[in-house]
Amino acid sequence: MSLVFPAPAVTTLPVAGGGEFPVHRIYCVGRNYAEHAQEMGHTGREPPFFFMKPADAVLAVAEGETGRIDYPALTSSLHHEIELVVAIGVGGSRIAAADAASHIWGYAVGLDMTRRDLQNEMKKQGRPWEIGKAFEQSAPIGPIVPKSRCGELLRGAITLGVDGAPRQKGDLADLIWSVNETIEQLSAAWLLQPGDLIFTGTPAGVGAVTRGQVMEGAIAGLGTLRVAVE
Repeated sequence: MSLVFPAPAVTTLPVAGGGEFPVHRIYCVGRNYAEHAQEMGHTGREPPFFFMKPADAVLAVAEGETGRIDYPALTSSLHHEIELVVAIGVGGSRIAAADAASHIWGYAVGLDMTRRDLQNEMKKQGRPWEIGKAFEQSAPIGPIVPKSRCGELLRGAITLGVDGAPRQKGDLADLIWSVNETIEQLSAAWLLQPGDLIFTGTPAGVGAVTRGQVMEGAIAGLGTLRVAVE
């Protein structure tokens, strides 16, 4: 086969302890913490819904380093959303929640960066959110920690601060739809593949960041993710 131009490089994430995790697709769960749903104007345990980011939206941040993202075009309201990222190692469809853990390869700390003003405008018009969610560097992610190393993450603190000031705080146990339930729902609609990443939702406290500010997110058992806005 003769390519008409060079194929893009495979997006990868560093693995804690060594190696690289190749990224296939990025799925994101919307409004999956009750307090965040409320701050976005919604209540109750609504059925889960999903949106996607392209694999090349990933900004890989190595352990102990500070990632750097450019303030994106077209927005004046760039918001942080700290999230547990689940890395799929075994694919499948129609995966039962009771079996979902066996499909998880590992976990990471991630940021779902959002052009909130553009997202809100699309909501008003009933149009897709991609312009608000699926832009370059919109998915900073720290190293993937193998499940064999950290165990299955069912609870633990998830936090984010900006320039040292607390912004977001929650617990993984507060997910409206658990990780395993999310995998069940996703795999009913898509064929999950090794290399897929799932952003599982963000706790309350989302807010704007500006150039020069530094975000530091952490999840118990996974370490920290530090990202500067330029």
